[in-house]
Amino acid sequence: MTMGHLLVITPGIRAYREYLLQSISRAFRVHLVLTETPTWELAYTTGHTVVPELADVDGLVRVARSVDAAQPLDGVICWDETWIEQTAQVAAALGLPGGDRRCVERCRDKYRTRTALDAAGVPQPRSVLVSHREEALAVAADIGYPVVVKPRALAGSFGVVRADSPADLVRAVEFTDASGEWAPDLPTHERNILVEEFARGPEISVDSVVHRGTVTPVCLARKEVGFAPYFEETGHVVDPDDPLWSDETLADVVTRTHAALDFTDGVTHTEIRLTPAGPKVIEVNARIGGGMIPLLNLMGGGPDLALAAADVACGRPPRLRTTTALRRVAAIRFYYPPGDDSLIEEVRFEMSGLPEQVVRCGPLATAGQVKSPPPRGLMDGRVAYAIALAPDADTCRAALDKAGDALRVAVG
Repeated sequence: MTMGHLLVITPGIRAYREYLLQSISRAFRVHLVLTETPTWELAYTTGHTVVPELADVDGLVRVARSVDAAQPLDGVICWDETWIEQTAQVAAALGLPGGDRRCVERCRDKYRTRTALDAAGVPQPRSVLVSHREEALAVAADIGYPVVVKPRALAGSFGVVRADSPADLVRAVEFTDASGEWAPDLPTHERNILVEEFARGPEISVDSVVHRGTVTPVCLARKEVGFAPYFEETGHVVDPDDPLWSDETLADVVTRTHAALDFTDGVTHTEIRLTPAGPKVIEVNARIGGGMIPLLNLMGGGPDLALAAADVACGRPPRLRTTTALRRVAAIRFYYPPGDDSLIEEVRFEMSGLPEQVVRCGPLATAGQVKSPPPRGLMDGRVAYAIALAPDADTCRAALDKAGDALRVAVG
């Protein structure tokens, strides 16, 4: 297979996304579009363009056409939720795969997702769009507590909160209303709040690549959530041999979900609750999963999702090679500061306290930053992470507990 030419729109945060660029650069020539002068990214790119802002679609299209004129582009890709709609518009302008903006919007807008899945009969929690507190109270009373309140079009669990009573619901609506301030580049709507049935059961995610309508699940992760009543993702466990891979009902739900959304080309991150009544879809993201989930899949011997995503972005069948001799369970844990508004002085691990199963760890905060645990620090409150590899999930979790004991966070 010849080396393709790929336009990557924004690299993302190094700690979370460097491995994606690293994987893709081995098989593709990468031209990166970003808003600041590149540093670490230069090791993985053959060219770059610095733009004033990524919200300017016309500007992005001009850049893409200029790059394409110099050396024809085969695809466009983005793994940042904030800019996936703009990326689809760039792909459409150049006639490349993944250029259906309406499809991406059906994933970005959780109300549109719910509407499409409902029309196709895909199992999901009951969900009602509301515009104010009184309407939310009436809907919650009809659904029955507990309920989940979430913003219509944010990402990363921002503004998502469980309410167990009317008093909780009032607080949740106020919290969700204010959550848009955390992600000002994402769209808001006049009717911006969803009140949903709380789906009981463990939560998983399934990352899939879709090529010409064929859906291929690549990575399955079991999610760990904390800081209730919020839904902060505190870790993930990826087992290449997870028994859920043979669950025909789950596979059918994933396939039907993509058909309902008319998602034909690209990569998705589908979040699902395994309820007593069966799998129910929570949401679908039109991008590679976050939280280093694809890295866990790769480290455990599963396929390289970054490479597969780049393939389908270029209209090629995905390469899905596995490393059968190295198949292990991989897990990640995120760690948080001791309290709100912690002025970080140092984050480090006592190496002598790390068990052998911890194969990678590091800080997610630097000296001088102010960090808070949820709810004030949803997602961006993390100060460190550790990854463990072991034959089973319990051993991974025990190793990550010990890594937490070995973590030292000095605050001012």
